[in-house]
Amino acid sequence: MFVFKIDEDVSLRLIELNDAKKIFKLTDKSRTYLREWLPWLDSTAKVDDTKGFIQGCLKGYAENKSITTVILFDGEIVGVAGFNSIDWSNKTAYIGYWLGEEFQGKGIMTKVAKALNDYAFSYLNLSKVEIRAASGNKKSRSIPERLGFVKEGCIRRAEWLYDHHVDHIVYGMLAEEWSSHK
Repeated sequence: MFVFKIDEDVSLRLIELNDAKKIFKLTDKSRTYLREWLPWLDSTAKVDDTKGFIQGCLKGYAENKSITTVILFDGEIVGVAGFNSIDWSNKTAYIGYWLGEEFQGKGIMTKVAKALNDYAFSYLNLSKVEIRAASGNKKSRSIPERLGFVKEGCIRRAEWLYDHHVDHIVYGMLAEEWSSHK
């Protein structure tokens, strides 16, 4: 089982099918909060929807195309993070993440994103990591900014969010920048 211990409080574990109820409960509890920036909340109406998501994640992992983990804080699932996709031909990983509302503001996601970068560059030997966030999502954008990512540009109308488009800001970190940044 893939487990990546970040510190005494925070670790990442490969997502498992038996996490579905806990993840769905966390999603449901934070539904209104998460819906502001995540497009999949309306299609996650029952535990089986979360099971379907996890099955897709496990398929991606088995095919070496992605790594999806649960974020554990004091042993409790508080969110999901990982490499939504890994482009091996270009040696690039794309980080995605979300955190339950009540766990915001504790520095958890910054630690998680930092650990994912360490993993991408040290263990997977990738050359670049990207994080994309909606231009108006200040909390999500603060993660790559805090970690020293370079703002590479804006993709206009990158995502349909229920009833409107949002632009995405693209942040990038190169392996050589990360080693000198740490």
